[in-house]
Amino acid sequence: MRNFQYELICKGLAALSIDEQRATLLYEYLQLLQKWNKPFNLTAIKKAEEMIPKHLMDSLSVLAHLGDAHRVCDVGTGAGLPGIPLAICCPETEFVLLDSNGKKTRFLHQAKRHLNLNNVTIVEGRAEDYQPEVGFDAVLSRAFADLTRMCQVSQHLLKKKGVWLAMKSQTLETEKATLDGRIVLVEQRALHVPGLNEVRRLAVLKLAEAII
Repeated sequence: MRNFQYELICKGLAALSIDEQRATLLYEYLQLLQKWNKPFNLTAIKKAEEMIPKHLMDSLSVLAHLGDAHRVCDVGTGAGLPGIPLAICCPETEFVLLDSNGKKTRFLHQAKRHLNLNNVTIVEGRAEDYQPEVGFDAVLSRAFADLTRMCQVSQHLLKKKGVWLAMKSQTLETEKATLDGRIVLVEQRALHVPGLNEVRRLAVLKLAEAII
């Protein structure tokens, strides 16, 4: 199986200090993305060599920032980004992948079965309508909405001491200026994405009452 795409994945994992044993499942997920992309309109990126840095490695760049989170909700997951690559590399962490697009959630069910991801739960619906029995340690988003909108629609998903983890590019400076006083931007972290020469940032946010 060790072809050029597989080697690119291995190289990226090494740069992120992630076990190379995860490469096989990541490669299989990449193949699924390509297979289902055209009929299900999963991503505008068509070439596998571009999907590796822009989707797989971009998703995995947040892995080191999950801390001790045991339950993570990926809001607006789309094709499972960043949720599926993270679930592959964090088999002990529970991930809920939430999206309102039926085609994309059908793909997610296919991917979960094919990759045997027992730590993944798929929910089709809008964030504001989802009512989990147990709150999440972290609510994660990659391309879901601006910070204010993300926090508004997913606040009820967080545990009292939970955090929002928003993956952003150049828009972070503008978005943080619109946050109201109930939400605190605790930290901004630079994300290193192997093979991608673009700005990536992680915004870590909490409810103001959770900081007191």
